[in-house]
Amino acid sequence: MRIAVLGVGLIGGSVGLAARERAHEVAGWDLDAATLDAARERGAIELAAGSPVEALEGAAVCFACAPVGALPGLVAEALAAAPADCAVTDVGSTKRSIATATTDERFIGGHPVAGSEASGIAHARADLFQDATWYLTPGERSSGVLYERLHSLLVSLGARPAAIDAQTHDRLMAVTSHLPHVLANVLVDQAGARLREHGAAVPRLGPSLRDATRVAGANPAIWRDIFMSNAETLASEIRELSRDLAEVADRLEGGEGERVESWHLHARDERRRLLEADLAGGPVHELRVSVPNRPGIVAQVALALGRGGVNIADMALAPAPDNRSGSITLWVAGDGAAERAAALIEPLGFPVEHAG
Repeated sequence: MRIAVLGVGLIGGSVGLAARERAHEVAGWDLDAATLDAARERGAIELAAGSPVEALEGAAVCFACAPVGALPGLVAEALAAAPADCAVTDVGSTKRSIATATTDERFIGGHPVAGSEASGIAHARADLFQDATWYLTPGERSSGVLYERLHSLLVSLGARPAAIDAQTHDRLMAVTSHLPHVLANVLVDQAGARLREHGAAVPRLGPSLRDATRVAGANPAIWRDIFMSNAETLASEIRELSRDLAEVADRLEGGEGERVESWHLHARDERRRLLEADLAGGPVHELRVSVPNRPGIVAQVALALGRGGVNIADMALAPAPDNRSGSITLWVAGDGAAERAAALIEPLGFPVEHAG
């Protein structure tokens, strides 16, 4: 398979390294010639293309890897140059703006939940996506065949693809990714102000502050775009957090020690539950879903399972001889996943057969 990577920094470079380890041909392009040369030297790409058009020649899948603010333009450029049967995806951490920018059936939004504070091709790794969730946000017109191809490729790169609609994705990212960055920035500002009040008597930073502010100030230009592209949802989460903090302050001022302890215990349990959640654990079950052959069916099924918390470990499409219908074979992971998947799909009007 030939893969085009437009933007060969940390994420694009890691896609290239992982794909080349699996014997795929990778063509790369980047605005920065030095970055492109470094990607070729590191083995992340075979062909250093002079333009997106050159990178996309004969490509089966294209990854648009750029800051959120630049993605709509880059995706539009990719779709204009991509072959008719090429799946085009992006890696942006917000999805609503890019989802509304195109209705092309070749486009399937994506977001790998992987990376680090470091950036650039020098930090790219072939194992960056191993066991990482990779969100896919197909639109109503996204091609089922191209969705299957992209899904299978991501699985082969070690990722765990999960379908989700763009609005839900941005709401989840606001609280699990973007809000922690806001908090880290606010914490270091407040801590810095308090420490400056004491002049030279500045103590060493405590481990709690160090751990809680690890992401403070990370790549300002990139995070400005992320914050602004999810501004409405993020602002809503900040205001809700402010109300929760005010409630904690009221309990402290009211001397409500038992409620403070209960709140602390609840937070400990919630953190454990969040960290221990593993959608891909447990046995894998095979299901066959009979569907009509029309645009958006694969996305409809995948999104229904994603909303219901069922992980698709793999999938395969098989059209009927008359090409008017077909079947989707799904392998779903986890105890009870097959029953949950059937219960989620059947209300859509598609028969489900347990194949094993």
